[in-house]
Amino acid sequence: MDFEETDEQSMIREMVRAFAEEKLAPTCLERDKEQRAPIEEWLEFCENTGLQGVTIPDDYGGSEVDAVSEAIIIEELARVDPSFSVMYCVHVGLCSMTIALHGSEEQKRKYLPRLVGKEIGAYSLSEAGAGTDAAALGCKAKISEDGMHYLLNGEKMWVTNGSSADIYVLFAKDIDHPDYGEKKHGGTTAFIVEKSFEGFSVGKKEDKLGIRSSDTCSLVLEDCRVPIENVLKEPGEGFPIAMNALDNSRIGIAAQALGIAQGSFEAALNYAHERVAFGKPIAHHQSVGNYLAEMATKTTAARLMVYKAALAKERHYREGAPRHTKDASMAKLFAGDTAMWVSERAIQVLGGYGYTTDFPVERFFRDAKITQIYEGTQEVQRIVINRSISPE
Repeated sequence: MDFEETDEQSMIREMVRAFAEEKLAPTCLERDKEQRAPIEEWLEFCENTGLQGVTIPDDYGGSEVDAVSEAIIIEELARVDPSFSVMYCVHVGLCSMTIALHGSEEQKRKYLPRLVGKEIGAYSLSEAGAGTDAAALGCKAKISEDGMHYLLNGEKMWVTNGSSADIYVLFAKDIDHPDYGEKKHGGTTAFIVEKSFEGFSVGKKEDKLGIRSSDTCSLVLEDCRVPIENVLKEPGEGFPIAMNALDNSRIGIAAQALGIAQGSFEAALNYAHERVAFGKPIAHHQSVGNYLAEMATKTTAARLMVYKAALAKERHYREGAPRHTKDASMAKLFAGDTAMWVSERAIQVLGGYGYTTDFPVERFFRDAKITQIYEGTQEVQRIVINRSISPE
C-alpha cells in the first residue's frame, strides 16, 4: 500500500492549511466565546478555495476530489478551527453528497449548483427521542389535500448549520405510506427542504460545551409545505439514505477528530520545546517526552485509519467495492478517542497555561468531546463493528 500523498492532495493540504492559519485562526477564539457562526469566513473560503463543491460532479458546477482529499480538507480545517470543519463536513457530506447520490436529475440541477455557490447545506435526522435510535422519528409527513405537497409537522434537534443553512436534507415519517406502523423505520422519507418554505422556522440555539462557533439549532415544522417533487428517491426509502449518509459522514467526523489531535499535539510539542524547567526544555524530561511520543504515535495511527476508511469509501463508489461501514466506524471510534486523549494530555503538558484561553488546547479539549458523540456514539460504533466482524 502506498502511503504517500499525491501531488494534488499535497497541494490541497497546503491551500487549506494556509487558509485556516491566515483566515480562521485570528477569529476562532472570539467566535467561540461569542458562539458566532463563521459566515464571513465561509464566504471567504468559498471565494478563495472553491472547495465547497468537492462532492458535487462537474456537470452541476462542482469540482469533485477523491475521498482522501476530502478527509485532508476536514483534517486541516479542524487542526485550527473544529467548528468550521464540522460546518464544512455537513455541507459537503451530509447535504451535498446525499443529494448528488440520491437526487433525481431535476433535483440535482436545481440544488447542487446552489450548494456550489455560497448557499450552505444542512442535514436533519435527530430528534429529542430519536438520537442514537434513529428509526424512532416523531416528525410526521402527510400529503396535502391538493396532492402537490407534503405537510411536515414536528421538531428536529441538534441541526448543525441549523440557522445558517439555506438547504436541508430532512427526514420524517410519511404516515400515508403502507409501511408506516408496520416496521420501526417504516415510512421514513427523505426530503429536500428550503429555509424559505412556508411552515419552516428555526427554533432554539444550543448553548454547547464545545464547537461553540458551530451553529446548532432545533427546527420547527408546522404544516411545512414541501413540494412532492422534493422527496429524495421514493417515499418510505429514507432510512437507507440516512444510514448511507452516516457511513460517509463518520469518516468526516473521524477526520475532524484527527485534526483536533494534530492541533493539540503541535501546540504541546511547540510549548514543550520552548518552556524551560530545571535547566532544560521540558520536552527533554522523560515524563513529558513520553507523553509527546505517545501523542505522536496515536495521532499517526488515527491518520492511517481515517485515510484507509476514506480509501474504502472511494473504492465503494468508484469501483463497486463493498460498503465502507466497518472502516468508517473503526476510524471514528479510534480517532474520536484519540482526539480526546491527545487534547487532555496537551493540557497536562502546558500545565496552568493549558487551562487558560491563552493557548488553543483548552478549546481543542472541549471540541474533542463531541467527536465521541455525534454521527453515532462510540457505543454505537462498537455495535456496528461487532456486527460486521461476527459470522453470519
